[in-house]
Amino acid sequence: MKKLLVVVDFQVDFVVGTLGFEGAEALDERIASQIEAYLEEGQDVVCTYDTHFEDYLETKEGRGLPITHCVKGTPGWELYGRTGKLLENAKSFEKYTFGSFEFGEYLLENPYDEIRFVGLVTNICVISNAVIAKSVLPEAQIIIDAKATGSADLSLHHKALEVMQSMLMQIDNWERQ
Repeated sequence: MKKLLVVVDFQVDFVVGTLGFEGAEALDERIASQIEAYLEEGQDVVCTYDTHFEDYLETKEGRGLPITHCVKGTPGWELYGRTGKLLENAKSFEKYTFGSFEFGEYLLENPYDEIRFVGLVTNICVISNAVIAKSVLPEAQIIIDAKATGSADLSLHHKALEVMQSMLMQIDNWERQ
């Protein structure tokens, strides 16, 4: 079985930077352990980078979310912690909005039987990229690890998990509240 682990936007600005939130740091060890397990099994691991530029506040997204973050080349754009170190040589996708069409193209060229998502933020970029994967590879098992994803808004985290589950994605490690 060909498996892929996708680490979504586990970047400094989402963990401890301008959009960081309580509990995000705690995901580092869980995500890093999954990366190690996938690599030990000979499976693939990729990551995404939320990527913006100095003109971010002038973009549609910047006007809707007026907090400068993940500006390419700044410390906030870098991957966080042990997870970041493990991903230094991983295939990566810079994305300029919530989802990555380049990631979708990669999936078309490299079909997987199972795709597991971890990272940040559940209700924005995780769900966007999971929907891309489900659209491109509708027969693949799409898995979201609820304890290795997160959001500053716990209610939106759970709502996003519910939506993904309704789209026939598997939600692992979910303790509904």
